[in-house]
Amino acid sequence: MVTVSPPVTWVYALRLPHDPRAARVARMTVRAALHGHGMPEVLDVVELLTSELVTNAYRHTHGPASLRLTALGDGRLRVGVWDSNPHIPAPFDKRPGERLPPAPLDADNGRGLHLIQAYATSWGGWPIGDGGLMDRGAGKLLWFEVGGRCVTAHR
Repeated sequence: MVTVSPPVTWVYALRLPHDPRAARVARMTVRAALHGHGMPEVLDVVELLTSELVTNAYRHTHGPASLRLTALGDGRLRVGVWDSNPHIPAPFDKRPGERLPPAPLDADNGRGLHLIQAYATSWGGWPIGDGGLMDRGAGKLLWFEVGGRCVTAHR
């Protein structure tokens, strides 16, 4: 008789305050979770890309953000960051295969999200809620996946 083990899956969720230290807290959380689950091969990339998404949430909102790490099995990891700004930035607003031009050499910012298209296996973004005054869930969710064999499924 052959025994088949289900894929190893797990989820971590973390609420981050609107604080300039939130990206550091997110990196520490990613490092602890991936070390704890034996995923050192994706650690550097996940730490970098998570830091970029959390930093973006801090820079472009005035409220908290949420981080979610999900092991999907087959060596894939999905990282999602929710924030209260409904604007979906590039490359998350592009169609699959559509690439962003590089940021101008003299630009002070604008390079961080280019790292997502360079290092993630797949990524996407969705607006959440209608943004009305009473809609506490309004904002967006940006996510990326690394590892395994993912089908590129942008937005």
